Amino acid sequence: MLRNVSVNCTNGISCNKAEIHSFLLALKKEMGFSIEYLPINLVDSETIHKVNVEYLDHDYSTDIITFNYSGNNSNLDGEIFISVNDAYENSQKFGVSLHEEILRLIIHGILHLLGHDDKTDIERKKQKKIEDSLVTRYSNLANNINTRYD
Repeated sequence: MLRNVSVNCTNGISCNKAEIHSFLLALKKEMGFSIEYLPINLVDSETIHKVNVEYLDHDYSTDIITFNYSGNNSNLDGEIFISVNDAYENSQKFGVSLHEEILRLIIHGILHLLGHDDKTDIERKKQKKIEDSLVTRYSNLANNINTRYD
């Protein structure tokens, strides 16, 4: 287990926290970053909607919100919120398992904390290419994450 990482599953959501820690440890070693503080919150769409309204002034649900508290792109100090409901909708839309979509979203959040952005088409394509490569490399771990919600 990574000491400075917490995995929180709320509101009827369950996941294999140990496997998420194992995945993050492998990703940390491969990409060469350290972690100061990193909660990963698997929440429902109502909760992420509230976070979106309160902190970003966006009145809608979304699949992921990442907060970088320090701006340091090599020693991560931030927080990731993932809507499992929105992730499920994405998994249906893109024909992948919910577990793989959760893996993709964790990677997406980590890439944001490492300084990658997706605000412009060029940035989005660059980040997506790295994301796709990492998802492919770690897809064997996706089923072990075993996320589900009631």
